[in-house]
Amino acid sequence: MTIEYPNVDHEPVFAQAWNAPGHTRFEIPPVDVNRILAERYELERPLQLTRTQLWEMETRKARRPDLYIPYVVEPGSAAVWDDRGERDRVERFVRKSRQRLWLQPERHELILEQTRVDHAQQKVTFIGASEYPGPDGATLTAGASQPIFHVIHGVGGDEARPLNLWSVVFLTPEQDSRLLAPFVRMSHEGWLPGYVEIYIREDLKIGLSRRS
Repeated sequence: MTIEYPNVDHEPVFAQAWNAPGHTRFEIPPVDVNRILAERYELERPLQLTRTQLWEMETRKARRPDLYIPYVVEPGSAAVWDDRGERDRVERFVRKSRQRLWLQPERHELILEQTRVDHAQQKVTFIGASEYPGPDGATLTAGASQPIFHVIHGVGGDEARPLNLWSVVFLTPEQDSRLLAPFVRMSHEGWLPGYVEIYIREDLKIGLSRRS
């Protein structure tokens, strides 16, 4: 049986959602990872992360959110399918996972994300979906306890001073500031995103700890 998977034009869809008046959006200020490492962490040995390394982390995280954001994704719940391979330095696939709800972190629900990994721009665009054909063609339906959301993860800066980039837009009928509270808190706390810490610890095999 041939399964007909939908096509999505990721970047225009994200831009349209971002610019819609009622939608709730947040962009975390660019994170200068090496500055924060130097100022706020103790490391087992010196480290200057490169832009290449940070992008490597993003590409791995796109396919294995269970490994890089285990504080969000329920263990064993992540999977990738409709993998269209790489063409013109772009990969496209769909991923599912059970993720913590933004406003009810004690609960997890199914999240479906149509994913585009752009190696040239070093940007990953996730377009949320309310439903999508699963690997066997049967329709999967995302949880309905929170709005569908789209996310962009990316890398900026130069090779020696990379920046971690992140933005999200919730498809709300009107702006809902409650959804922004976790991101405002993260910005004010000033640590590296948890997935960068995990990449340093697990992939680079360098122990690190937050300074008090």
